[in-house]
Amino acid sequence: MLKHIIRQNGPVTVVDMKGKITIGSGDEQLREIVHGLLEQGHKKILLNCEGVTFIDSTGIGELVATYTKVKNRQGALALLKLTARIQELMEITQLMTVFDVYDSEAEAVAAMSAA
Repeated sequence: MLKHIIRQNGPVTVVDMKGKITIGSGDEQLREIVHGLLEQGHKKILLNCEGVTFIDSTGIGELVATYTKVKNRQGALALLKLTARIQELMEITQLMTVFDVYDSEAEAVAAMSAA
């Protein structure tokens, strides 16, 4: 199960996630969270992955689908504080070249605010 807290940091909506993003568990929750934010008019979304303990191929696929949905609505989606496991998966799948990834929330907010 994926727990989350949604908060604002300036113009950026930060989603602090905790738990797993796997088939039948966190993947659907991630989709619903981001879809809900887009429906409410949030265009700059930062997914804080610091508390994500595991992600499988379905979770990676949902990250890509979510990224595409946000981009199609002229929004921006970035990732914050990837765990070693997620970073490794993102490098293997070459998705590090697709996503903007940050280690610092302040840096991410500054970059997303300027865009």
